Amino acid sequence: MANTKETSTNNQNKIFITDCNVTYAIQIVGGRWKLPILFQLQKEKKRFGELKKIIPNITERMLTLQLRELEKDGLVSRRVYAEVPPRVEYELTKIGKELMPVCKVLDKWGAKHRLEL
Repeated sequence: MANTKETSTNNQNKIFITDCNVTYAIQIVGGRWKLPILFQLQKEKKRFGELKKIIPNITERMLTLQLRELEKDGLVSRRVYAEVPPRVEYELTKIGKELMPVCKVLDKWGAKHRLEL
């Protein structure tokens, strides 16, 4: 990955993240695809191809990027099996599982208010 310029607002965001717990949490799970990925992994581990099939409109590149970020942030673990063809499975970590009740509350809130807007 490329280095961030010193004048980039990303540097300000990194400082801000450490000052606000809500902002930190949103930064970790924010974006269009992270929550749908987490929801699909809540009951059982899944392979990349399974996630691609059950999450509509996500590209392979975006799924790869989001899974890498979720893994880096400690919410998802990746297990590679030494087989031919290679098999890779993703599952929630302990921290990822702790997040699921919060996600379910967001889901319930969204279901209640989505039709109002």
